[in-house]
Amino acid sequence: QVQLVESGGGLVQAGGSLRLSCAASGSIFSIKLMGWYHQAPGKRRELVATITNSGVTNYADSVQGRFTISRDNAKNTLYLQMNSLKPEDTAVYYCKLDQTNWGIPVTYWGQGTQVTVSS
Repeated sequence: QVQLVESGGGLVQAGGSLRLSCAASGSIFSIKLMGWYHQAPGKRRELVATITNSGVTNYADSVQGRFTISRDNAKNTLYLQMNSLKPEDTAVYYCKLDQTNWGIPVTYWGQGTQVTVSS
C-alpha cells in the first residue's frame, strides 16, 4: 500500500553529520504523523523524532539540539538532519508513517538504514 525507502545512512566520525531521507510512495491518503526511530543491537526500537501533519516536532532527549526532523510535503519525503553525532547514535534508523485508510489508522515502516558513528 505504502512504501517507505530510507537512504543517507553510512559511516561517519564522531562529531560529524549525516542527513537521512525517507521517500514515501503508494496509496498515501491522509498522513497524521511521520517519524524516525532507531534500534541498536540488543535494544528495542525507540523514538528519535516525530513531526505532525501541522509541522509540530518532538525529539528524544538524547538527540535534542543535535537532530532536526523536517518534511517536504510536495515530494512526500521526510528528512532527519543529524549533527554532532556520537558513537551511541549508532543504530539502524527506521522511517514511520501514520495515516488513515478509509478512516482506519494504519502504520507503515521502512526497511531501515544503518548509521555507524566511530569514536
